[in-house]
Amino acid sequence: MNAPVVLQVAASPVSPALVLRPWLMEDVAALVELSRDPALRQWASSVVDNDADGTRWVQAQQQGWVSGGRFGFAVLEAQPGSVCEQLVGNVVLKEVISGKPAAEVGYWTAAHARGRGVASRALEALTSWAFDTFKGDGLERLELLHQVDNLASCRVAQKSRYDFDSVLPAAPPSFPRDGHLHIRRTSA
Repeated sequence: MNAPVVLQVAASPVSPALVLRPWLMEDVAALVELSRDPALRQWASSVVDNDADGTRWVQAQQQGWVSGGRFGFAVLEAQPGSVCEQLVGNVVLKEVISGKPAAEVGYWTAAHARGRGVASRALEALTSWAFDTFKGDGLERLELLHQVDNLASCRVAQKSRYDFDSVLPAAPPSFPRDGHLHIRRTSA
């Protein structure tokens, strides 16, 4: 699959609508700005320090769509009273292989958007899309991994009905600490 996909998450009484769409080169400046957040850098597997890093990162996201194995979505929040949308995060479906029963999901949220349900709402939209789109290819479960001390990610997993499965041993350098594995099945 390499056709652009745009997912919509309706506004709630306390949260603006979200738009999930593939990353664009126009997102680089906002990505670099958000990537300066120390909390995001603590958990991120790749560092974006400047426009060149941001360009490479966005190009990698775009290549994932072309190859059909990784689907990264910029998460944008509709601004009340404006036609503009503000970048508030990222969700990704990765390791999608036809016939393989599992794929992995990931996410991050911008500092200014944390604590408002952005990650869980975006993850729910991604989860529904993934099961709808890839169930015919054998997708039965989605796996969510986070480091054991990332309590916010654990809360997002729980809110999004990803059940705790096991503790995974550290795998440096990309996963320097033990991690939690959460799983959501098509039947959940």
